[in-house]
Amino acid sequence: MKNSGIGGQAIMEGVMMKNKEKYAMSVRLSDGSIVTEVKEYRSITEKHKWLGIPFIRGSVNFVESMIVGMRSLTWSADFFDDETDEKQKKDKGDVKENEGFLTGWVLFGTVALSLLLALGLFMFLPQLISEGVCSLLSLKVGGRLCVAIEGLLRLVIFILYVYLISFMNDIKRTYMYHGAEHKSINCLEHGLDLTVENVRKSSKEHKRCGTSFMIIVLVIAVFVTMLIPPVTAFNPVVNFLLRFAIRIALLPVIAGIAYEFLRLAGRSDNPIINVLSRPGMWMQAMTTKEPDDSMIEVAIASVEAVFDWRDFLDSNFPERNSSVNSEGKTD
Repeated sequence: MKNSGIGGQAIMEGVMMKNKEKYAMSVRLSDGSIVTEVKEYRSITEKHKWLGIPFIRGSVNFVESMIVGMRSLTWSADFFDDETDEKQKKDKGDVKENEGFLTGWVLFGTVALSLLLALGLFMFLPQLISEGVCSLLSLKVGGRLCVAIEGLLRLVIFILYVYLISFMNDIKRTYMYHGAEHKSINCLEHGLDLTVENVRKSSKEHKRCGTSFMIIVLVIAVFVTMLIPPVTAFNPVVNFLLRFAIRIALLPVIAGIAYEFLRLAGRSDNPIINVLSRPGMWMQAMTTKEPDDSMIEVAIASVEAVFDWRDFLDSNFPERNSSVNSEGKTD
């Protein structure tokens, strides 16, 4: 397997693929046509090089991925907000070119609200429940056992959340497009031409997936938090809030470690790395579903808009040159 460097996410009735500073969004419209738009996003690490050093770049990458993801989701959602005629749908790209996806403040507010909801559900609530349980059981609040219980609760809440939303029809289709995204990247990284047939038989699991990143974050958070002495010098409410603030402060550290592991996993076939990657891969059984061929076509369109896959295959899989004609199809 060769690392292509491309990544992406599922969007509403489509797929976004990112390669370096460019990302493409492709959606399948109700008339069966595919609309693709390419945009550019330059990382802040280009201007501030120190933000791109190991263990710091993870947090930066996470925030920038959220921004690009929100923009892509908003772009795709605009096609399905209202019933419009075909001309209006085809003209959406021109309107967005002039108006932009979102104003800076609206985008900031959307990302901020998403982060607040995530912090409340996956951090505040598990800490509140675990410390309540520890108090009832006369365990040391904030101690290692209490932190372990908190980590387990956080993992259970995350898995339950992912499982419950999978019953929503829109989410089911999103998970199918997520599968199409993974299968397209796996197809290329295993040296196969990017065709519907080859993508269909490729794996829907990928070690660089955001689902794997979240699982790694949840696991690493337990061990990092255990290293911090519990705060017990003030009244219970203040102690709780200080412990929560410490967990927030540790997030960049945890994200940095998780990102470096995910980056290593995506470039390595080391047996130990593969074993450590398995929990995230297992979780993808819920967040990715087998796509149909029409979804695969959308993913392929998104890849081709930002990535020269034929050049990638020729450079990284030279053995294929003898069996591939000038059009990139096997003889």
